[in-house]
Formats: sequence, structure tokens, C-alpha cells
Amino acid sequence: MQLRGCGTALVTPFRQDGAIDDAALRNLVAWQIDSGIDFLVPCGTTGETPTLTHDEWLHVIDTTIEVDAGRVPIVAGATSNATHEAVEKAKELAAREGVNAILTASPYYNKPTQEGQYRHFKAIAEAVGDKPLILYNVPGRTAANLEPSTLARLAEIPNIVGIKEASGNMTQIAEAINAVPETFLVFSGVDAVTLPVIALGGVGIVSVAANEIPHEMASLAHAALANDWTTARSLHRKYLPLMQANFIESSPLPVKAVLAMMGKIEEVYRLPLLPMRRDTRSRLQKIATEVGVIVKPAGPPAEVHDFFIYENWAAGPHKIVVHRGTCGQCSHGKGRPSGHDANHSRWHGPYNTLPEAREAAHAMTGVLIRSECKCV
Repeated sequence: MQLRGCGTALVTPFRQDGAIDDAALRNLVAWQIDSGIDFLVPCGTTGETPTLTHDEWLHVIDTTIEVDAGRVPIVAGATSNATHEAVEKAKELAAREGVNAILTASPYYNKPTQEGQYRHFKAIAEAVGDKPLILYNVPGRTAANLEPSTLARLAEIPNIVGIKEASGNMTQIAEAINAVPETFLVFSGVDAVTLPVIALGGVGIVSVAANEIPHEMASLAHAALANDWTTARSLHRKYLPLMQANFIESSPLPVKAVLAMMGKIEEVYRLPLLPMRRDTRSRLQKIATEVGVIVKPAGPPAEVHDFFIYENWAAGPHKIVVHRGTCGQCSHGKGRPSGHDANHSRWHGPYNTLPEAREAAHAMTGVLIRSECKCV
């Protein structure tokens, strides 16, 4: 197993009914591999793993293994804040053919000491035999920072072979790289600092942005590892706005929103995550369009001003909104806000003039709320 380059921290696609979208997951995994990604990381933080049942967690990993068919390594996530549960989950993955390594994060919520983290990871490593273990330091989510001195102790355990470092603290990352053997694998866990981590001796990135731009993120990592800094910096400069926008709200909200804009998945999350706010989603769409991830839909000719009425009853009472055809939300009578399915909403129109649309809106019966979009 050669773990190096760019691995994708895969999202978990859901259908409108909340179930795992098998077709979207399979297509996403296949597209990642075809795009040249180096390894896959199902069921990490980006995969909304805390909201998955035990069976769903295994199903996502098994599906990834099946589609992958041995083409690239799979580093599957197994994390818990209870050490005994983390051990059991890791043992299940260690016994699964097709899982090449296990990613496990610091225990969350408990806020263990450095010695507590050491014993937690040591217990997992000893339970999985010689299966490689990649640690995951993400103190912004776990409230437990894995310090370089503790990492150095853990690196002495034979099957603890690397770390995904997502602290974002470059001084700490530099100290960590200096504290471990040169053969120990240090991956950036933050897309935006991939280049400095590799420059310090890191071996790549476990990437959120690779969900959207797998070929580009793989090319960026490969160029940096080959000391082709001109290419690496050019790619970094172009896609840095997207890397940063992926955290404009809690991840994985933005990356799933962009994937939905690209037509790869439906934009569905599980509570406690909710769809993005309208203002930040508009900023995200603008950035994704500017870097070329999505193509701005061509509107109708400038002289044509068709109008549409959007009817929605997902929350109970019927509501209607009059839109101009060129409105970004309307998309010429084809758009539908996140969380609205075709069974609880519909478009009416087009209407040639605004008065005609207003007359049609007032003629509709059973409507509790009538309004007009700001585009009107």
C-alpha cells in the first residue's frame, strides 16, 4: 500500500427521504477514481458519520470497497469517544478485505489528557494486529489536541503509520513532522495548507475539496511532491477560494451544496445539520462559478422577461412566490430550493408579463401566503 498524494474525504449522499443514496455514492466513488485520486476516505467527518447507524456506516464502506475493486487504497473511518467502542469498530474494519488502513480521530467531547489520548490510540492499534492506523487530529471538532510529543510516542507503535493533521497550526505541524521518523506519514487535513505541509515533509492531503475537484487536487499534491512548485502554486492560487468557501459554514454543508450544483448528489443533510443560509449559499455559488466548477446557466435572451409562479406546500399551507425567469432561484422555472421535492412543490408558467403572472397568482385558490421574489 502506497499512501501518498491526495485522498478524498468522501461525503455521504442522501436521498430526499433521508436514506443513503446508493446510486450517487457509487457514481461519486467511480468518478473520484477515474479522476486520478490516490486513495479514498469513507466515513470520516465529511461523511457525516456521527449521524450514520452502525449498519449504514458499514454499508458506505462496503459500497466504496465494491466500486473501488482494489484500484486505489481505502482508508476507512472508525472513531468513537468511548475507547472500547472505537476498538470494536476498528476491529470490524481490520477484518474487512478491501480496507487498507483505518483512520481514527481523537476522542471527542471527553477532552482527554495527552496520556489519555496515547492510551486510547494504543488500545486501538493493539486490537487491529498489523492493520495500518492513521490518526486524525482535528481539535476544532474534538476539543482534544494531539501534541507533537504525544504523536512521537505513538509513532513508536509499529502499525501507527501516519496522521491527518487538521489543527491548522503550522508551527505545531512543523514540530510534529520533526518529532516523528521520516517514514511516518503526515497528511494535511486542511486543503488550504497542503503546500506548506508538503514543503515541510508531509506526504499529501486528505481533502474535502477533492469531492468537487478530484483531478485538480490530485494534480496539486503530485506537483508539490515532485517539487514542481510552479504548477502547484498555480493550482493553489486558482482553487484557494473554493477551498476556503468549503468552510464558509460547517463542513460538509458547502461541499455538498456545490456537489448538488454540479448534479452529483442531492443537497440533503441529516440533523443537526441544516441547509446553508441563502446569503452564504449565493456567495458559495458565485465562487464555484468563478473557479469553473459549475457553469452559470444561460438565461433567456435579454429581451425576454418570462415570469413564473413557484407553489410550495412542504411545510403545510400552500405558499406561492412570483419570480422573473432570469432569477437565479427560478432558473427559468426549473430551480427548486434545497429540501423541496417535486411532490410538495411545482412551477406554473411561463407568463409573458408581470401583470399576467400577478393575475394568475391571485386567481389561485387554497393559497395562504402570496409573495414576490426580490427579482421582480
